Amino acid sequence: MKHKSIAVIGALLSTWFLSTGVLAQSYPSKPVTMVVPQAAGGTNDIVARLIAPALSEALGASIVVENRPGAGGNIGTQSVARSAKDGYTLLLTINSAQAINPSLYKNPGFDPVNDFIPLYYIGATPYVLVSPPGSPYKTLADVVSAAKKRPGELSYASAGNGTISHLLGAMLNTSAGIEMQHIPYKGVAPAINDVLGGQVPFAFASLPSALNYIKAGKLQAIAISSAKRASAAPEIPTIAETYPDCIGEVWVALFAPSDVNSEATKKIQAAMGKVLSRSDVREKLIAQGLDLSPVPPARLSTLLKEEIVKWAKIVKASGAQLD
Repeated sequence: MKHKSIAVIGALLSTWFLSTGVLAQSYPSKPVTMVVPQAAGGTNDIVARLIAPALSEALGASIVVENRPGAGGNIGTQSVARSAKDGYTLLLTINSAQAINPSLYKNPGFDPVNDFIPLYYIGATPYVLVSPPGSPYKTLADVVSAAKKRPGELSYASAGNGTISHLLGAMLNTSAGIEMQHIPYKGVAPAINDVLGGQVPFAFASLPSALNYIKAGKLQAIAISSAKRASAAPEIPTIAETYPDCIGEVWVALFAPSDVNSEATKKIQAAMGKVLSRSDVREKLIAQGLDLSPVPPARLSTLLKEEIVKWAKIVKASGAQLD
C-alpha cells in the first residue's frame, strides 16, 4: 500500500508541475522549421534566407529553412496546415500560393483562411518583364509591336501555371490586345535560365529573383508590374505607365497552422518585429526590391481575403484551371 500511495502522489505531483509550467518547457525549446513552399531562388526563399539568422537570434532558437515545392506551392502549404500546432513549423509563403491556388486548383488541399493564423506581413515586390542581353525587345513598346505583327509566335516564361508571373502575361495580353504564348516552368530559376540561354524571349520574374542578373547586365529589364516604380530600380518603367490596369505584386508573409498556442504566436510576432526593425536586415530586403510597409496581422487576414476575390476573377478570365 505504501508503494502505491507514493506512486499516486508522484503522479499527482507530476500532473500539477506540468499544468503549472514548473516542468513544462517554454517556447521555443527546439529548432523551428520555416517551410518555403516554392523552389530555391524565388522571392520567399530569398527572404527566408535573409531573415532566418536574425530571427534565430531574436527568438532564441535555430531556424531551419526548408523548401517543399510542388503543385504551385500546395504541397508545402498542405504539410504546414497538417503539422503539429505547436509553433515549430511555420509557413513563409507568397500570395500566389495562398490567394491564387484556391481558385486555380480544384482541390488545393488546404483552406488559406481557416487552416492558418497570419503572423507577420514582411513586404511586397513587383514582377519584372525581362529579356536576354542583345535582345531586340528592350521596351514594352518593342514587345507589344512585335506581338501584334506576329500573333501567337512570341512566348514568355513563368514560374508555373497559375502563378502571378503567368497571370501577368495573361493580363498584358488582354490590356495590349496581343497574344503571347505562355511557357510554364517549375520555379523562377529554370525560367530565368532559359531566358539567359535564349530558349525563350521573355520571362516575368519577381524583382528579387531577377535584380542581381539585371545589375550584372545578364538580363535587361523591360518593365515592372507595380503601380509605381521600385525604389530598388527606379530606372525601370512600370507596365501601368502604358496599361494602367495591368498591376500585380507578390507579397511575402509568415503564417502558422491554426490553433497554435498563444505563447508561441506572441513570441514569434515579437521576434519578427525585432528582425524587421534592424537596419541591416531592412537594407538587405529593400536592396532586393521589397517594399517593407507594415501591415498588422488583422489587416493581413483582410488583405488575404481581398486577394482571394481579386485573383479568382483574373484566374477565371484567363481560363487557367489545374487538377
